Amino acid sequence: MNVAETRELLLYTAEKMVDSEPMLTELDLKIGDGDHGLGMQRGFAAVRDLLKTDTFQPKDIGELFLTVGTKMMSSMGGASGAIFGTLFRAGGKAIAGQEDFSATVLSQFLVAGSAGVFARGGAKPGDKTMMDALVAAEKQSEQMKNASLKEALASAAQAAEEGAESTRHQVAVFGRAKSLGERSLGYVDPGAISMSLILKYMSEFVNK
Repeated sequence: MNVAETRELLLYTAEKMVDSEPMLTELDLKIGDGDHGLGMQRGFAAVRDLLKTDTFQPKDIGELFLTVGTKMMSSMGGASGAIFGTLFRAGGKAIAGQEDFSATVLSQFLVAGSAGVFARGGAKPGDKTMMDALVAAEKQSEQMKNASLKEALASAAQAAEEGAESTRHQVAVFGRAKSLGERSLGYVDPGAISMSLILKYMSEFVNK
């Protein structure tokens, strides 16, 4: 996918994430403070508006993702803005200069983005955070570097969904849910669900 096509992919993803607010809010009300959905909605609405702006003309895939991450960081607020903004900014820096979004570039984006999020927050798989979905997707994408983008995204999205679902059986060690201790068992982490949805919607777009 060229830069213009990847821009359309991110616009579709942003619009779908905005629409996902009620579900994410409901999930966060169970183990968080209920603001995750609204934060994601606010951040992705800002991304949507950016991508619809004619004056924004990224020269390559890396600049596109980096600028989206910066917009998330400045508009989303809270921990989500820092974490998802870091994912897109760190991932974008790693793919600077790339003119096509391919399975290989997807893998590079997820590997670097995952490293950036870990460096920022210190969470790892098993801690009941978005890292459970992100690292699962990252590992799967590394296995799919030689596949088509359609296959790689579908595979990464599936891995992220399974990673997010695994948080149901974990005790939270970060954020508001940490105070619940064992009572956080039985609930999925909203951030992990958001991570899986981002990849799901990307995959939906390329499979349209």
